[in-house]
Amino acid sequence: MRTTLNVEDALIDSASKLTGIKEKTTLVKLGLEALIAMESSRRLARLGGTEKKLKDIPRRRSTGK
Repeated sequence: MRTTLNVEDALIDSASKLTGIKEKTTLVKLGLEALIAMESSRRLARLGGTEKKLKDIPRRRSTGK
């Protein structure tokens, strides 16, 4: 899909210098993927411990007892 974006030059330059990626399309794609991963992690963390009926999950490691 083609989309026109207005992005500050300084933002593109900073991302390019930090990553070494010169293609703007690649920078935007990877930036969106990182944003999606970050938000997905945040939402998953917010769910932590909310399933009350969940049985204890067996662990492979000993508990150190």
